[in-house]
This record gives sequence, C-alpha cells and structure tokens, in this order.
Amino acid sequence: MPRPALHTLAPDFTAPVIGGSYKTETTLTLSHLRGHKIVLYFYPKDDTPGCTTQACALRDAWSQIQNKAHLFGISTDPIKRHAKFIEKHTLPFPLIADEDHHIVNAYGVWVEKSLYGKKYMGTERTTFILSETGHITTLLEKVKPAEHLQQVLAALTL
Repeated sequence: MPRPALHTLAPDFTAPVIGGSYKTETTLTLSHLRGHKIVLYFYPKDDTPGCTTQACALRDAWSQIQNKAHLFGISTDPIKRHAKFIEKHTLPFPLIADEDHHIVNAYGVWVEKSLYGKKYMGTERTTFILSETGHITTLLEKVKPAEHLQQVLAALTL
C-alpha cells in the first residue's frame, strides 16, 4: 500500500498495546487520541541492536518528549515480546503489536528489504507525527536509529 501523504488524515487503527500508562495489555484506537499530538514510530524488531538504540534514546529523552506528544512504538512483534523489551530496557512509553500487519500496510511501511543479497519483507524504520486533529504533519523516512531522537525533538518543536 502507498504511504499516506503529509497533511492527510492518518489511517485509524485499533490494536493491542502495552507499556507506559497501559500497565497491562489493552486495546488502543488511534482516533480516540484526537486532541493530542501523536508520534508513531515504526521499527523492525524488538531487542535488536538498531531498535534498542532507537528505543533507549527515546527513553533517555523522555522528559523532553512526554509533555509534547503521546509516543507509541509499533512493530509486528507480539505483545509478550513487547512486554519483555519494555521491561529489559525500562521503556517509559507504550508499544503497539501489529502481528496481522494491518497497521504497517496502512502506513505503507511493510516493504521489501534486502540483506546480503537476500530479499524479504519487513518494517521500514519510519516515523509519523500527527497533529491534534489526526493529520500527518511530519514524516521521517528510512530513519537511522542514532539520528531518530534529534529528528523527533526537532519536529516536536515546530
């Protein structure tokens, strides 16, 4: 599916979430968060080097983020794996499980990748920042884990 364009309404979804203020597994519907700025960061896999670097940078800057936006990490990992990732790295923000790939497809981040010449499907590291009305105001594509935090902070201060 094509990626949603800037200034369009972000695709709505309902999915399992855990972490942050969601102490136990619950279900989140994106449109229920209207009225708040939202950061949706898509990443490939819990507890891998790049994804851990990215998540821990967000954790370490949490005091700079939490009053500006609701932040959610999204991957196709199951909720139990998310819970372990959150606990292992003391992540203060929630993670959304997209095991059925509905969200990654709706946001156009389920793409063909290549590693050592082998092609496979996976999640492209991409971040969407949504306005209080649910419109996409910032799109960070093919994010490098070490640069992600500064890009998010810069977008949140616009």
